[in-house]
Amino acid sequence: MYLGTSSWLTCHVPFKKTDILRGVASLPSPLPGKYYVADEQETAGACLNYLRDRVFYPDDELGSGPPPPDVYRRFDELAATAPAGSHRVIFTPWLNGERTPVDDHTVRAAWMNQSLSTTRADLVRSTLEGVAFNSRWLLGAVERFTGRPFAWLNAIGGGAASDLWCQIHADVLDRQIRQVEHPIRANARGAALIGGLALRLISIDDIGRRVRVTQTFDPEPANRAVYDELYREFRATYKHNKAMYRRLNGEKH
Repeated sequence: MYLGTSSWLTCHVPFKKTDILRGVASLPSPLPGKYYVADEQETAGACLNYLRDRVFYPDDELGSGPPPPDVYRRFDELAATAPAGSHRVIFTPWLNGERTPVDDHTVRAAWMNQSLSTTRADLVRSTLEGVAFNSRWLLGAVERFTGRPFAWLNAIGGGAASDLWCQIHADVLDRQIRQVEHPIRANARGAALIGGLALRLISIDDIGRRVRVTQTFDPEPANRAVYDELYREFRATYKHNKAMYRRLNGEKH
């Protein structure tokens, strides 16, 4: 599971296949005889950038100055003060449309079910949870594509450096999340491992052993009910509003 500006889930499979309805495909891999599963959610960490640049620290008449260098740590600390489920505020992370598990360039983001008691902590935590709900939706498509469930997911990318976001994903997806060491360097490490494989300095079996997991996050049973409830409503939000998004954001606009 990659958590960067965008997000995706991937693994290797021994077959070439395309799921047109859900936007999932397997493409040729550098590993001999393998294909890697390709899919993408348009915005993940970009949602936090939106919070930083458009909500908390905008460059406008109400701006409060440039964001602090540790803004993402502060987001985590603030979000941790809100309960699981963010007092039932739901964020849909479709700031730039969506590719998978639905291919819909007209859909847009929203905070749903706000009230006068909604806090900034609820808004930040619901943003983290909304990305995780979308990941859960995509996970179902990927598991159908591969024909097998995943007991755990390795987490890479800048967002995977957040312990809170890893735990939220574990709770929402009901899967163990394994935080890879130095997750933001995964691309460089992967390129080095593929190079070592091509030079026959390592074997395919060596690759997994050379990727160190620093922490594991297991689903918290106490959060199961609230996240199952909110996930159903998250899915329903798209179903009941997709026609509106097409009217508002279709080609004629």
